[in-house]
Amino acid sequence: MRRSAVRSLSLLAVAAAVATSVAAAPPRTAPPPAKTPEAIGYGGAVASVDADATAAGIEVLKHGGNAVDAAVATAAALGVTEPYSSGIGGGGYFVYYDAKSRTVHTIDGRETAPHSATSSLFLENGKPLPFPDAVTSGLSVGTPGTPATWDAALDAWGSRPLSRLLKPAEKIARDGFTVDDTFRQQTADNQARFADFPDTAKLFLPGGQLPVVGSKLKNPDLARTYEELGHAGVDAVYRGDLGRDIVRTVRKPPVASGSVRVARPGDLTEKDLRAYTVKHQAPTKVDYRGLKVYGMAPSSSGGTTVGEALNILERTDLSKASEAQYLHRYIEATRVAFADRGRWVGDPAFEDVPTKGLLSQRFADSRACLISDTKALTSPLAPGDPRHPAPCATSGQASPTTYEGENTTHLTVADKWGDIVSYTLTIEQTGGSGITVPGRGFLLNNELTDFSFAPANPAVHDPNLPGPGKRPRSSMSPTIVLDGHGRPVLALGSPGGATIITTVLQSLVGHLDRGLPLVDAIAAPRASQRNAAATELEPGLYNSPLKAQLESLGQKFTLNPVIGAATGVERLGDGRWVAAAEKVRRGGGSAMVVRPAG
Repeated sequence: MRRSAVRSLSLLAVAAAVATSVAAAPPRTAPPPAKTPEAIGYGGAVASVDADATAAGIEVLKHGGNAVDAAVATAAALGVTEPYSSGIGGGGYFVYYDAKSRTVHTIDGRETAPHSATSSLFLENGKPLPFPDAVTSGLSVGTPGTPATWDAALDAWGSRPLSRLLKPAEKIARDGFTVDDTFRQQTADNQARFADFPDTAKLFLPGGQLPVVGSKLKNPDLARTYEELGHAGVDAVYRGDLGRDIVRTVRKPPVASGSVRVARPGDLTEKDLRAYTVKHQAPTKVDYRGLKVYGMAPSSSGGTTVGEALNILERTDLSKASEAQYLHRYIEATRVAFADRGRWVGDPAFEDVPTKGLLSQRFADSRACLISDTKALTSPLAPGDPRHPAPCATSGQASPTTYEGENTTHLTVADKWGDIVSYTLTIEQTGGSGITVPGRGFLLNNELTDFSFAPANPAVHDPNLPGPGKRPRSSMSPTIVLDGHGRPVLALGSPGGATIITTVLQSLVGHLDRGLPLVDAIAAPRASQRNAAATELEPGLYNSPLKAQLESLGQKFTLNPVIGAATGVERLGDGRWVAAAEKVRRGGGSAMVVRPAG
């Protein structure tokens, strides 16, 4: 399963060609690796979207590595098997629980804009670029943060060298992984633009055709890149030949001869790479039902928005509510939290982000009083002011939520000592920029399109406009939940662009309030309200009688076939770990433990 969201190309001719190629798909040659969405046992656990990647993490745990070691090995393997969702050309957020000290730490490994970037980065002749044109360009590529994240995590908490942890991924890249239906479909959805870049086409369109389901897809270039990274360390990216290749590709995207595509150049420099640093920072934290919920602080909006929504829900006993009442409250809490996210959250190095205020129960209470049990609010809803909370007050004008690509992958790891990693990493949308670094075997991100191209509402300050060295706002929400004594309860995360926040929140509430086992909370049909006119529903809710009950309260809905694709781990009272992943979404996920036990 390759989990980034399947996204249709805008041109009807391309869509028709894709449909034809999928319809004429060759027969399978071998079944993809088997996956299981839940595993229970001892010695540690790994959950990801891919069986090969999960197995790589488990092998590290079996040989004495800790959760951080296993997370890096799993992430590196996902860079091979989930190349449209992650890789060393991207970035992400790493949340770590240290069992010995019972403390939570985070690393912000988000990509950054070139130091030449201004607020008009995606404007031409005073108007925003068409989104597809911005994505498939060097203009969209931010300074990668994933290699620096791995290095920082291993330096702070790891027990194995990077060179050893990259070996499983090297082997998968060299020997190949089995193509499944999701990978083939995602390739088909990107076939037209992949064909415009020779190295991308050579790698993902073998012989000019879509990869065959059941065939082996090999990536010897990436195997060599990982070998170099293991030998030279991450300086190969930030100060070496690998980095120079990245810069050269961004500044002059290698479009195929005869292609009519205009791939705008970016302005990334070697100086930008040398200047890149990850940020070690305190996590967000809210108390919910006697538990401590930790997440990622800005530049991610995940921790503040999940945290604010939980604080809004804190005053309602969701365990006793009907299904319709519960969903109505959940939808309204996310509507309010997204209104505040859009106004206040950006890169704190550039914006005055009131993180403490956004996470305060006082502010949540001032916003919760807007919510009625009998009537839905109308979006776009105006934000509140967390600096000066006033009951039921709004501050300024409403602004709609801007688009955010739905690519990304998430992995969750626990070890025998009780340490946990919740790690979300990305190259932004499916296939990132579409540009593979020649001879290196990995795609470059299009992360800078997570910036607002222009303010959604010119009358409202937008904290997410581009700037020099600025990190674009993210919705990634790697989360760890502890009990009142600082012991682990569960960890969770998801892909899905802005739907990450609602996926994580709904899974948490489904497990903690509604009593669903973690794997069932992950599998439950989802609703995603992001301060929009209509709430997105998966088919399981859209085709349910619950929809009519909610519509009677004034809720409006639109259908979204798939929302998110979460993974998590849970600590049981007897010391066993539960690893949990998707049962069905995007081909299902892969959960494993070191020593299975019923």
